[in-house]
Amino acid sequence: MSELVSTRIRNTAGKLGLPHLAETIREYTRRADEGKMGYLDFLDLVLSEELAVRDDRRFRQGLRLSRLPHHKTLDEYDFSFQPDLDPRKVKDLATLSFVESKANAALLGPPGVGKTHIAVALAVAARRAGYSIYFTSLDDMVRNLKAAEAAGRLTNKLGTYLRPGVLVVDEIGYQPLERAEANLVFQVISKRYEKGSIILTSNKTFSEWGQVFGDEVLATAILDRLLHHCEVISINGPSYRLKNRLQAIEREAEVA
Repeated sequence: MSELVSTRIRNTAGKLGLPHLAETIREYTRRADEGKMGYLDFLDLVLSEELAVRDDRRFRQGLRLSRLPHHKTLDEYDFSFQPDLDPRKVKDLATLSFVESKANAALLGPPGVGKTHIAVALAVAARRAGYSIYFTSLDDMVRNLKAAEAAGRLTNKLGTYLRPGVLVVDEIGYQPLERAEANLVFQVISKRYEKGSIILTSNKTFSEWGQVFGDEVLATAILDRLLHHCEVISINGPSYRLKNRLQAIEREAEVA
């Protein structure tokens, strides 16, 4: 390929918003020469590579906007430390069939067992599959909705939690809510019902949610919509954080 043609292609690729093609056109032509590709095979190569690059760019941009606390995957989860947890149940969730059905997933258990890790891993998988995602703790969501309501912008702020294909609501149950706060949560749950998926984590059993939301009737209404289409996984094993802390203490003792 002449330098003139190469320059013209790079310029055209830049105008089309294909910066990767502009940077790698010589690499593509080298691979085409080595593989003795025909015109259609070469075009298929270029388009496939550009699509992959664009999809990866969208994936990473979605992660940046999702507010996920980290980007851990299920491959990083130590199932051997939670022998009572059936890995098949979690891996079934990772197929994202519940997201396709606009259903929900609930991860229940005491602090430190890896509920948030699994929730984040499912959200990352959903983003990889092309779904929009957003992560929030229940406390942060309630605080933001209250501030928006006080400023007369509640409808606009609700959109933050209604638009994503998958909403992750973490740490339900760590702080009890007042009834007005619980009503804001109900608005999110009700408006998302059968329109988008929720992945939630909680250290409370569902029978304790009346205490969490400060009203048994309101808690029942929330649960009715959440659990109508919901996969529930309970994790009742030891704490990863406590395990890591104990190991650190043991190492410090050995050094001393």
